[in-house]
Amino acid sequence: MAMRETPGPAGTNGARNGLNFKEIIRASPCVFAIGVAGDSGSGKTTFTQSIREIFGEDLVTTITLDDYHLYDREQRREIGVTPLDPRANRIGLIEEHLAELKAGRSIMKPVYDHSVGTFGEPVPFAPGKIVILEGLHTLFSPRLRELLDFTLFVEPDREVKEDWKIRRDMAKRGYERDQVLREILEREPDYLRYIAPQRGFADVVIRITHSKYGSVLAQTRNVYQVSLLQDPIDQTIGDVDLGIDLFAILSLSERNFMLEFINHEDPRRRRGEVVFDGELGGHVVRRLEQSIEEQTHVRPIAIAREREYVTAVDVAQLIVAWRIIHRRIFLERCTGPNQTPAGM
Repeated sequence: MAMRETPGPAGTNGARNGLNFKEIIRASPCVFAIGVAGDSGSGKTTFTQSIREIFGEDLVTTITLDDYHLYDREQRREIGVTPLDPRANRIGLIEEHLAELKAGRSIMKPVYDHSVGTFGEPVPFAPGKIVILEGLHTLFSPRLRELLDFTLFVEPDREVKEDWKIRRDMAKRGYERDQVLREILEREPDYLRYIAPQRGFADVVIRITHSKYGSVLAQTRNVYQVSLLQDPIDQTIGDVDLGIDLFAILSLSERNFMLEFINHEDPRRRRGEVVFDGELGGHVVRRLEQSIEEQTHVRPIAIAREREYVTAVDVAQLIVAWRIIHRRIFLERCTGPNQTPAGM
């Protein structure tokens, strides 16, 4: 099966003319901002990790919005507020800092230390050519959404989210299991009120559930079912061919895999959902990676890393990375105050 986009306007990007897209980004005055929203412990970092790996630490910088909490952990307990409440966060300062970063200027970024639940001294933070914002309120305000160039909302179902949060908070934040479960229940009303509605503003909503082939696979091989609910692509790279070799899947695979497309009929917003589950042969995903390399001249793209099998999470990472690269290719002007052409 092949997913092919219609040709875009000629000369839209230098990558199509044989230039390395990574070098185009390096030379551009633009700062491209990616926003990733979702609950704490929802796996937000996983779906931007591929962008960090593809473009490297010299081009990609990340801000965790937990650093913009207004109160420390003890103060929140005393006041009776959760970090999901926007009033417990410096949303205005986040907006101000993102505008500065988009303009190519450095900031003094606050620091929140999760290991002790208190604040450290602010540190200098310079923007890379790609800035990733990850946090609870990334898409909360109209100003933040205006400043972001590509947005994701990550939404694991309750059972998966509880499992992830328990493992993370016990290992990295010194919590007891009962403490984590109690906090999840306390946070649920604020999640539904303040965080979940942000999914409606995302370019891509990433849903994660346990695999239809068995929840035990999550523990043994990190296998989940992943859905990408996406807006249509409004501009396209010419002759994009993301081919999936059905012969290779049918004749060579020894593990279960599912690919499904669901059309969402909504008169207000047309969206499609691609669902992946199980494990694909690494060689099949490598062909997808090579196709993206050929279109963008960014190398290497190596999510598969010569593995025999990759999971639905890996495939979703690759598709999200392609969507982000695609959006950046068509960014013609910087969104900072100077509105400088991007040189593409």
